Amino acid sequence: MSNRCLVATRKGLFTLDRGASKWSIGRVSFLGDNCTLVMHDPRNGELIATLNHGHFGIKMHRSRDGGETWSEIATPKYPEKPADYVPKGPPGSKPADWSLKLVWSLAPGGGDEPGVVWCGTLPGGLFKSENRGDSWELNRPLWDNPLREQWFGGGADHPGIHSICVDPRDARHVAIGVSCGGVWSTRDGGLTWQPPGRGMRAEYMPPEQQFEPNLQDPHIVVQCRANPEVLWVQHHNGIFKSTDAGASWNEITDVKPSAFGFVVAVHPQDANTAWFIPAVKDEKRYPMGGRVIVNRTRDGGKTFETLTRGLPQEHAYDLVFRHGLDVDETGNRLAFGSTTGSVWISEDGGDSWQTVSSNLPPVYAVRFEKAG
Repeated sequence: MSNRCLVATRKGLFTLDRGASKWSIGRVSFLGDNCTLVMHDPRNGELIATLNHGHFGIKMHRSRDGGETWSEIATPKYPEKPADYVPKGPPGSKPADWSLKLVWSLAPGGGDEPGVVWCGTLPGGLFKSENRGDSWELNRPLWDNPLREQWFGGGADHPGIHSICVDPRDARHVAIGVSCGGVWSTRDGGLTWQPPGRGMRAEYMPPEQQFEPNLQDPHIVVQCRANPEVLWVQHHNGIFKSTDAGASWNEITDVKPSAFGFVVAVHPQDANTAWFIPAVKDEKRYPMGGRVIVNRTRDGGKTFETLTRGLPQEHAYDLVFRHGLDVDETGNRLAFGSTTGSVWISEDGGDSWQTVSSNLPPVYAVRFEKAG
């Protein structure tokens, strides 16, 4: 069971440690800096943190000692745009810049490829490192795919890859989530890519395009470790589930109080158990009724329970970003953090929650340190 949780915030990276009786804030790294993402590598215990320095660009750092010390590592770099490059997107669309805007996802490779780390970015580039982040290479088969140029930004100006799921049975099988571009996959380590499967619905598109797989806006994609064929998606306008590794999708429609949100976590041993944090959409974006709640299904989406014990139930306007919820390797401990700097942890699968802090900077990502 994980006894440490990492919280990436607008003003630094905070470590939460489980003591004898409660969770508390421990080490703080990069205090004052905008830490947008953190990854724990269960294969070697290393950490990678991403900082967005605005005008001064994106920086990445790695720690080999649990966050006591950090060393700067390489940052993904796009190749030069060819002088004769002609955009292949729809007429009038804005072509993607060939320059890094944001590191939006990080994922360790398989257990049989110890140096591999995957990195998803805005504007829609997928990078791979084979030396733990010392250098990065753009995946050209995906970048050069003409369908990639149909992608478009959701809340951002450019499309972005925010989710990377590496199949624990076969590290060559990788699925990625794109806003807006659906869920793509490869079964040969990125040499070729399969476009999104059908079944997702984008209500924001014209009727004739609502079921177009390459125009979907999955907010986050997660994979069940024990049953990797099962993927859950919190989509911009609903919840979707796949039982064939993304080849097809089924919409979960009977969800109260809302099917909108940014996060989902799936139980690592039980593909039918998943947690969501609903909110109001589109322009408003705040918890339903000013109440922070967690929805849980334990039957694959047929029914949902609303979990509230320990969570604020009035005048609470905490929004949870897409990397702001995580579950540990046992499925018993969960943690999530909000835009108002609150962090909650559950040790009973979500039945009850304890407040760890209400005063952190806005939270971008929450990640447990997990055993390999």
